[in-house]
Amino acid sequence: RLMPELPKFDDEDLKSYGDEEEESALSPPAALMAVLATQELLLENILECVPVGEFAVIQPLSDEFCLVLGYLLTWKLTLAFFKAASSQLRVLYSQYLRRTKSLNKLLYHLFRLMPENPVFSGPTSEVPNKDTKTFFTEELHLDVK
Repeated sequence: RLMPELPKFDDEDLKSYGDEEEESALSPPAALMAVLATQELLLENILECVPVGEFAVIQPLSDEFCLVLGYLLTWKLTLAFFKAASSQLRVLYSQYLRRTKSLNKLLYHLFRLMPENPVFSGPTSEVPNKDTKTFFTEELHLDVK
C-alpha cells in the first residue's frame, strides 16, 4: 500500500536532477535497494553452479525457497514503486538500476529459476483433450496463511 505513495516525494526534488552534463540517476528507496542488494548476493550463492538455460530445483518451504520468494517479492515492490512514478522519475530510477546492474541480475536469476516445463499442478477439473494448463495460462493465487 505504501509503495505507490513514495514517488511523490521524489517529484518535489525532480528539478534538481538533470542539470549535470552526465546522465543522472536516482535511487529508488534506499532501504528497498539495500534489501535487494543483499538478496542478489544470496541468490548468486544459491544459483552459482546453475548455468543459464538450465533450471534450479528449489524445494518448497526450504531456506532457499524463502530467500527466492523474498527476492521476487522485493522486485514486486520495486515494480509497484515504478508503476506509481512519473515518466521523468522512471527514467532516473531506471538509470540507477542500469548502473547497479540490478535488472540484468534479475533476468539472469529468472532464467535459472524458471522451470523447463511450467505445468500448473494446482486444483483442476481435467477434461480429456483439453490444453495443458501452465503458469502462463492460469491465474496464480498467493494467499499467505
